[in-house]
Amino acid sequence: MKGFTKGEQMTILVIVLLVVIIFSFKFFIKEIIGNREEIVEIDKNFIVTNDIIEDDIKGGREIEDEGKTIMVHISGAVNNPGVLEIQLGKRLIDAVQICGGLSDDADVDRINLAKKLADEEKVYIPRIGEEIAENMSLVSGASSETDSGKININTCSKAELLLLPGIGDVLADRIIEYREETPFKRIEDIKNVSGIGEKKFESIKELIVVK
Repeated sequence: MKGFTKGEQMTILVIVLLVVIIFSFKFFIKEIIGNREEIVEIDKNFIVTNDIIEDDIKGGREIEDEGKTIMVHISGAVNNPGVLEIQLGKRLIDAVQICGGLSDDADVDRINLAKKLADEEKVYIPRIGEEIAENMSLVSGASSETDSGKININTCSKAELLLLPGIGDVLADRIIEYREETPFKRIEDIKNVSGIGEKKFESIKELIVVK
């Protein structure tokens, strides 16, 4: 560099280096801030996406449940008692309406009409002043033909057999046909009915009795 002293040349070089360092530092900081903003935006999008997915799953489950039906047994002080098929999620009041409504002597203070129903459930609607036996609950699988809540498979009705887990129309008919020819002497004899194996027997043995 002609025209500049050695000291001036060194000063100019230092100034140039400082300018380069300052611009490089600003560019570096800008890149860091830009990357952080991008990460935050990605996180926000990720959270929103997860919420949407969760809502979709819940909505799918609700739609799936809407198509399911359950079997319940309504007896006692209703106009048309019996076993009925009803949509999952319905309440006792809905089942009572299907049964033609409550009879005039129904004791509504002893039942919860807002109760949600479950599959294979039996609900007994008591009458005013009626005393409920110890072996009979308002909501259970019990009936007048049970012992300590167990169904007597020699005398129970088809409707009561349908309350047992895994027992449908076909098996209920087979049980009735079998006992008409050969009454059950012990609960294990029910395994002689076609279609009732060890696994199904294990699921119902605590719910049945023989008299």
